[in-house]
Amino acid sequence: MSIVTELKENILKGGQISRDEALLLADAPLDELTRAADEIRRQMCQNGFDLCTIVNGKCGRCSEDCKYCAQSVHYHTACSESYPLLDTKKLLEGARYNDAKGVLRYSIVTSGKRLTDREIDQVCESIRTIKKETSIEVCVSFGLLNESQFRKIKEAGASRIHCNLESSARYFPKVCTTHTYEEKIETLKAAQRAGLSICSGGILGLGETMEDRIDMVLTARELGVKSVPMNLLNPIPGTPYEKNRPLTNEEACRCAALFRFLIPDASIRLAGGRGLLEDKGEACFLSGANAAISGDMLTTAGITVETDQELLQKLGYETRLYNG
Repeated sequence: MSIVTELKENILKGGQISRDEALLLADAPLDELTRAADEIRRQMCQNGFDLCTIVNGKCGRCSEDCKYCAQSVHYHTACSESYPLLDTKKLLEGARYNDAKGVLRYSIVTSGKRLTDREIDQVCESIRTIKKETSIEVCVSFGLLNESQFRKIKEAGASRIHCNLESSARYFPKVCTTHTYEEKIETLKAAQRAGLSICSGGILGLGETMEDRIDMVLTARELGVKSVPMNLLNPIPGTPYEKNRPLTNEEACRCAALFRFLIPDASIRLAGGRGLLEDKGEACFLSGANAAISGDMLTTAGITVETDQELLQKLGYETRLYNG
């Protein structure tokens, strides 16, 4: 019995793999690994596919120095757009549009280290209106907030917060210096204490190793994360990572499969950079991934909801909420 089959069978019996075992899988034959990951996905999650969209709720002039980001004030990129927190009318318009298209989750994402209390009060009113007038789930990504702020957001009707780990604890200081990995972890724990579910993954292609990717997902597993965004770096001219090589289809499929082995019952969510893949993620959706961000990203073009829904129908998926 191969190591892939052995570990797959252990997972299907309720076990989990260790860091050392994940590193062994990282060198396993790709076809065998992706087939096994897809089998785990089918048995643990069936054919459900969690589809979400994001809206750039507050754009540009970000104080943080994340080296991949077009919105950081530290870099000179083509992203010159900047605006304050969108009002309720604009956010509701986007929520209605996505709800009508069958999108399950609508995530409001804002630039900056964190929203102010005043901004939180404003966006909570928007969330209440969205929940009153649509059936879509509301997720938020408002930066490094505290528990009391998250409680306000939960009471307004949001169900999930997003805060990416980005990479491993070891590698993160090479990605960003204006906030810490520990602050991110405390943000996720504060959201959990407030009763919100958490979504956290990272970006692949920052210069990290496969060990860093595995360690990032292991940290997410320890935190109880069940929605893991898998972003693929889109090298933005003007950022420090502008010359980084984007991941290939094969590399993306291997990572999706490893993430499925590490958190077998999670939504492994293809996110930013998916449009750079030759097949727009189709092979990854047969390699363990079972969720996606559809539509445009924050500062780059994405894949339309209609195109994604056609693909999911072709692959035998059914769009439905998963993991709360």
